[in-house]
Amino acid sequence: MKIERIELIHVRLPLVGAFRTSFGTDTVRDTFLLRVVTDGGEGWAEFAGDPDPLYCPEFAAGAELALRDHLIPRVAALREVTAAQVGPAVEEIKGHPLAKAVLETAILDAELRSYGMSFGTYLGAVKDQVPAGVSVGIMDTIPELLRAVEGYLAEGYLRIKLKIEPGWDVEAVRAVRAEFGDDLLLQVDANTAYSLSDAEHLRRLDAFGLVLIEQPLAEDDLMGHAELAKVIRTPVCLDESITSARGAAAALALGACRVINIKPARVGGYLEARRIHDLAVAHGVPVWCGGMLETGVGRSANLALAALPGFVLPGDTSASSRYYAEDITAPFVLDDGHLTVPDGPGTGATVLPDALRRVTVARRDLLTA
Repeated sequence: MKIERIELIHVRLPLVGAFRTSFGTDTVRDTFLLRVVTDGGEGWAEFAGDPDPLYCPEFAAGAELALRDHLIPRVAALREVTAAQVGPAVEEIKGHPLAKAVLETAILDAELRSYGMSFGTYLGAVKDQVPAGVSVGIMDTIPELLRAVEGYLAEGYLRIKLKIEPGWDVEAVRAVRAEFGDDLLLQVDANTAYSLSDAEHLRRLDAFGLVLIEQPLAEDDLMGHAELAKVIRTPVCLDESITSARGAAAALALGACRVINIKPARVGGYLEARRIHDLAVAHGVPVWCGGMLETGVGRSANLALAALPGFVLPGDTSASSRYYAEDITAPFVLDDGHLTVPDGPGTGATVLPDALRRVTVARRDLLTA
């Protein structure tokens, strides 16, 4: 393919409700889409980060500069572009995995659409539906939390993930387990909010039969996670710590985790995400697909990834209505606790022009032929 144009579209979508984690509270999805136009068609991708560097060092304005000044020029210099060439072309640029991911994904979407091939077929999907879990933010009160969980279970979600932080952990989990029983698939996500000195406190969560505890310690503390894993029964899952297949191999070798949350954007794109999946399968380690409040543009590609054979746990690929009253693609709807994997060309998602116009803040060309 030859790239003719790359457009950045800044969007701001209101969430249906505030979503609070140990990092802060979100009320809007403020990000950008990347539209790549080639001589064979166009592709779309969604930047997974935020305006502020709270979840990770990257943020939207910085990613735009990295794309415009460093990543896109290297890819545009290729005589013929394929998604597989993007990684090697930008490898010398240190860091910026979210920016690299949005560029590679948009190009992959355009490439697969030109072939008439779906993301699922390309990545190796083996399922046409994937089980859906839901992430429940930190609430002001336990009764509010119980009402939220009850509502999600009534909608059909098969797994509940509770965001936790110091002061909102053991009692919240105890209340949910007591209210909804031992059969509920229940896990917690700390988003790096604890330290190894909290090990004895975190061990109290063992009493509740959790599927896993996600990223309890700092992202760069693999040794701390390995030590924590020795003193708690609840399986440790790594999220922010896993930024590449090489990093995943190191974490497994150290015994730092027994489960991996694969977020394609965090690891630089879907090709690296598939490598991590394959590594985990080879080690007998379960994986699941995390979420970043994606619109239908990002959610569609995540569903294709979650249909690979190693994704044996329900992920955070919730229905569109979990976050948005109106999405910018056709909504993804729960069907008996599952979401259907798109089978159309590329991600299978079509951006709706009118819906996009209503949430667009600005448009900028990053490359024109």
